[in-house]
Amino acid sequence: MSQPCETHQLALDRFLLQHPEVAAELNTLNPLAARAKGETLEEYRAERLHEAFEAHAEHEGLFAWELTLKLTSDSAQAFDAKRREVHKEVAQMAGLSWAEYCQLHGLTV
Repeated sequence: MSQPCETHQLALDRFLLQHPEVAAELNTLNPLAARAKGETLEEYRAERLHEAFEAHAEHEGLFAWELTLKLTSDSAQAFDAKRREVHKEVAQMAGLSWAEYCQLHGLTV
């Protein structure tokens, strides 16, 4: 597994601070389970952390990249602006109008 970028790593760190139960679970992983997958305990732990992060994002109705933005933005307004900017870029790359894209993803125009 590759190392997360600095922003995503910051989001992961903040996620763990906000969810001590996930941190506790990660600290008690069985090294034999990691070995059975042919991974180091550190690699196995990183995979479990990403799974928990993605599950939490989904629970909030967000993509993982959106949760990263949310956890690293200075304010709700900054998050909304960054999120909208990225979604607009994706819509453009997909060849969709902004209205079509918003409808597809349940966003407000």
